[in-house]
Amino acid sequence: MASLALTLIQPDLIWENKQANLLMLEQKIREIQAPTQIVVLPEMFSTGFTMRPELFAESMQGPTVEWMKRIAAEKKVALTGSLIIEEGPDAQGEKRYYNRLLWILPNGSYGYYDKRHLFAYGGEDSHYTPGHGRLIASVNGWKILLLVCYDLRFPVWSRQQIPGDLSGKTTEPEYDLAIYVANWPQRRIHAWKTLLQARAIENQCYVVGVNRVGSDGNDIYHSGDSMVVDPLGAIQYQKSHEEDVFTCSLSREVLEEARHKFPFWKDADSFTLHN
Repeated sequence: MASLALTLIQPDLIWENKQANLLMLEQKIREIQAPTQIVVLPEMFSTGFTMRPELFAESMQGPTVEWMKRIAAEKKVALTGSLIIEEGPDAQGEKRYYNRLLWILPNGSYGYYDKRHLFAYGGEDSHYTPGHGRLIASVNGWKILLLVCYDLRFPVWSRQQIPGDLSGKTTEPEYDLAIYVANWPQRRIHAWKTLLQARAIENQCYVVGVNRVGSDGNDIYHSGDSMVVDPLGAIQYQKSHEEDVFTCSLSREVLEEARHKFPFWKDADSFTLHN
């Protein structure tokens, strides 16, 4: 039963300064000594949670995507985090901006997920286009659901869809690990911590949440509180108020034992998400 090693990077992002953030993050990644298979960066890791996409958006051929591909290749890891991507113009001549999570492999191939739930309270829905489909990646036999910040508040979007065989019996959970990348403010951090544990418990999977620290350009403070939660909801790692780079190993044996001993997933309601 292969374990999964991943590294969480909780940085103090420099507001709307792509070059400085990439230099800072590259240094942190290069200093990782422990063997790792995945490196997780927070939401909008190159800019902070800005509502000025017209100034900072890039194409999929832009320098930040190329930076991610180079780092993934050099470090031989899957690298993930979200940034601002521009698509278009469309038939009406308008550009669309996405809060896009990228999943970059060492060989340069990639997948992506456009944030489904835009944070209307902060005006995100006025500047960005919502995504539709989910992204489930695979590493070393682990299936990984990739999500962004505000998605955490909507349990249906991250709910395990349990497939069945021809007889209608459930077979196995859809994924083993959910990763949330975020810029989640300290003033609502109780919800962040509580919901990360809830998502782990209800989906019987590991959950990793990677947040930033420090104040952004709107003077909103972030306490970090990046977390690793096991399939029974126990917190294996949490860090508050400080930058941190943390590498952990997720146990496949612990995951399978929890699902075998408490097979609640087999009793889940059947449903279909309409993207």
